[in-house]
Amino acid sequence: MNNKKIFRGSKKPLSQRQLRVGEELRHVLSQLFLRGELSDPELFGVYITISEVRISPDLANATVYVTQLGGKERKKSIVDALSRATPFLRHKIAQRIYLRRVPNLSFEYDNSFEHAERISKLLKDIGKEESVGSVTFEQTGDPD
Repeated sequence: MNNKKIFRGSKKPLSQRQLRVGEELRHVLSQLFLRGELSDPELFGVYITISEVRISPDLANATVYVTQLGGKERKKSIVDALSRATPFLRHKIAQRIYLRRVPNLSFEYDNSFEHAERISKLLKDIGKEESVGSVTFEQTGDPD
């Protein structure tokens, strides 16, 4: 059984090293966000969740997928603020993880939660329509 993972539509499976480094980066960045070490006013009071860190095969570039918890959605401003904080974040990562070279960070807003919520809502709507249809059928008493 092949237990290598493929993420975000790529065709090539990620190596064990990529998965490990990506997970370490996710943990360090999550700790930084949780402790409020970013001083950007755009991020004040905003709860950010990192859903995935995708790292290139040469470990030189990392894409961080983020989403906002609660409050009004400010996708563009959150990604812009995190992009401005990239040098600071890379410095903090270098202090906490031993890597030959700290990867360049790019941030993207993760829409997968919204997509899953929309699918869930559609499935609920379909379920409601089916239950309404079965009640109508039972009331008419039509045989098969």
